[in-house]
Amino acid sequence: MGDGTLYDLVVIGGGVNGTGAFRDAALRGLRCALVEQTDFGAGATGASSGMIHGGVRYLLDQPRVTRLSCEDSGRIQRIVPHLLFRIPFLFAVPRSRKLAGAMLLGLDGFFEAYDRYQPRKRGLPHERLTAAEALRLEPGLSPDVAGAVTFDEWGIDSHRLCWLNARSGLEAGGDCATHVRVETLEPRPGPEPGWVVLGRGTLDGRPWRAETRAVLNAAGAWGPGVAALGGGSYRLRPSKGVHVVFDRRISNWSITFSAIDGRSCFLEPWQNVTILGTTDDDYYGDLDDIPVTQDEVEYLLASAETVYPSIRSFRRIDTWAGIRPTLYRYGPYEDDLSREHRVYDHGARDGRPGLFSLAGGKLASFRAMAEDAIDAVAAFLGRPDAPCRTAERPLPGGEAPADEARLSAEFRLPRPVVRRLAYRHGALAGEVLAPTRDRPEWRRLLCRCESVTEAEVRYAARVERAVTLADVLRRTRLGAGPCGGLRCALPAALALAEALGRDAAWARAEARRFLEHRYRSRRAVADGPQFRYEALLARAVRGL
Repeated sequence: MGDGTLYDLVVIGGGVNGTGAFRDAALRGLRCALVEQTDFGAGATGASSGMIHGGVRYLLDQPRVTRLSCEDSGRIQRIVPHLLFRIPFLFAVPRSRKLAGAMLLGLDGFFEAYDRYQPRKRGLPHERLTAAEALRLEPGLSPDVAGAVTFDEWGIDSHRLCWLNARSGLEAGGDCATHVRVETLEPRPGPEPGWVVLGRGTLDGRPWRAETRAVLNAAGAWGPGVAALGGGSYRLRPSKGVHVVFDRRISNWSITFSAIDGRSCFLEPWQNVTILGTTDDDYYGDLDDIPVTQDEVEYLLASAETVYPSIRSFRRIDTWAGIRPTLYRYGPYEDDLSREHRVYDHGARDGRPGLFSLAGGKLASFRAMAEDAIDAVAAFLGRPDAPCRTAERPLPGGEAPADEARLSAEFRLPRPVVRRLAYRHGALAGEVLAPTRDRPEWRRLLCRCESVTEAEVRYAARVERAVTLADVLRRTRLGAGPCGGLRCALPAALALAEALGRDAAWARAEARRFLEHRYRSRRAVADGPQFRYEALLARAVRGL
């Protein structure tokens, strides 16, 4: 970049929409680049509920969203099978709720309609359960439960999904720059129209420049500001979603329930933890520093304990907060806003030819959204017949399942460690471990909570473009478990420093930055046990 190359397209934003569009464009043969101000999936994508779900709650008023989500969920399962996991749901109805019996009958009919969409995403049909059946499946439910309805969805590691999209685009010939904030969009001088994209590194302050025929703004909640840099405009109604993270899998079922104000919430087993979510509130604050308040945590806990009374007895270790880039509409409650997406052509809209914005949507339909956006860009570039190939071509690692037994025996690693590695990397798991044939000491576990080896940290730096410990967390979940990085931050930082050619002083400073950042995301949920842990962590940070 900055070497005189004229790109066909520069994509701004490294969330799932941006990386999905980057991959699509590169696979169509467009010369493209992606630029992201932080890291792949560092915004709303990584703070989502981590589900490629069918959008059941949109079935009545936004059936197109449900159909598209289910169809794309099926496609995503085919191209990245190792990264998905089934999540069975229980929709519990308290007996104390008015007309509880009628509500159960209504839910039975509602999910019968949803069953028609389930084959599109390999979903199982629903079942209506009596109170006794529901309590047998999940004894932690309140005895007040009148019954429940089951359905199922699919979970995914959205950080890994973003990186794999980016890697696929890189392998197809594209370029990527992370930790670069775009500051200016200028019309490109000369007879051929286009744009000059100017930015600056957020870690090193270095200027960044690219010339391109077209720009796709996929910056999510930051999108209106990015469009304004080039003279484009559109409106969003951003909404804030907060999740509370618990230190274990509380249940193997995701329990859906009605919050105190009537909106739908859930308690979801997700990888090695449980997440409770989510809020949905208009947000007008700083997009780069999204606070989680004790009021928001209490809203979720007070609602959850009506169906799962022991919820407060489990240790809360973290929070996630993200801003949904919801399409603007004045009047409805946040929860009722459309989850449809839109591609804005600012040439037709604002007289800024070659500038496009992708807005709205949801994680489950990212691939289809990217296809719509690149269809519009390709038509502008005079390449309308370039076929989209993202629905058929596997993402890296999705070509075949990893042979866990062989990897465990060959590299002398416990099966649970190999299983977590295979989940994250699929068919590429052996590539991650290959250097340990010569360096067997790299097989040691740096993060025991998430079974992350030193080899995987070094691979993240060498191959996956991780340059900070926060990047490593997004690639591997290192430090995301109950220890919060206390045991793994410094040894991981030392391994990362060596892989990047940094010194021990950088490693100590990076470990300190990482631990302080992890504390900021935990402080809203800290209680007695967590406060004791924080005292240990503070002592460790002072020692760095």
